[in-house]
Amino acid sequence: MTGIIVGIVAVLVCLLLIVIIDSNRFHTVSYELESEKVASDFHFLFLSDLHNKSYGKDNEKLLQAIREKKPDVILIGGDVLNAHPGESVEAALSFLEKLTAYPLYYANGNHEQRLLLYPEKYGSMGVDYEEGLQKLGIRMIVNETRVLERYAVSVTGCEVDRQYYKRFHKVPMKKGYLEELLPKQNKDCFQILLAHNPDYFPEYAAWGADLVLSGHLHGGVARLPVLGGVVSPRLHLFPRYDGGKFTHGNSTMIVSRGLGMHTIPFRFNNPGELVEITIRKRKNNGTIGKIAGI
Repeated sequence: MTGIIVGIVAVLVCLLLIVIIDSNRFHTVSYELESEKVASDFHFLFLSDLHNKSYGKDNEKLLQAIREKKPDVILIGGDVLNAHPGESVEAALSFLEKLTAYPLYYANGNHEQRLLLYPEKYGSMGVDYEEGLQKLGIRMIVNETRVLERYAVSVTGCEVDRQYYKRFHKVPMKKGYLEELLPKQNKDCFQILLAHNPDYFPEYAAWGADLVLSGHLHGGVARLPVLGGVVSPRLHLFPRYDGGKFTHGNSTMIVSRGLGMHTIPFRFNNPGELVEITIRKRKNNGTIGKIAGI
């Protein structure tokens, strides 16, 4: 009996150590895609779901990893900060200030969205954050498009209605909703859609995204062999789009497992992710608009 108890305690200690380590480390995950649409090779970093997490003092470990990759552009998929009443927005702004050496394109996550939607709950947080971003020269791309002419890339930020973040069940997206919400995609450019919630990938693909960049699910919090991520923020077990690369027709979606934590404040077998993506220029072989992984 003593041996069994010792064994159980040893297992629990090991599990706790994994949680502590994985909740405080990140790694870089790299993807390569190719398309005839881009004018030249396009190398960028995608950050999502930092949730005010700091890796080292003033986030120096994360910033150093970013500098080492020398990206052409940084894309941010939302939830840089936490929507907690009374919490300061300064940590997020301080981190973003250090990224302004790079061209920066920032789309809302559900936390940024909530700050402005519910001032009765969050007070001036939303306005304070928006003003802080403006002082840094950062403008959110909310249901609008920026064209990176040098690369022939369009970046569209997608902010869907709060009903599409409901817990416990997925609300079907209304037919034609994205076509009404978003600008018409530029078919002459490679179209990137920053869409925080990956659950609606088929709808994003139907809208015309060549590449969807999402986060939100934090890799499923804990990851199990074969089964993958365990739970999504809407408390759905074993979410389909828990992290990694997915395809639907001619569209690709890359889902970041995020850099921070929220609601369930730990990670297991699931360190944070800094996502590096390179889109290679491919010579036209007669298949317009096709995108392929290498």
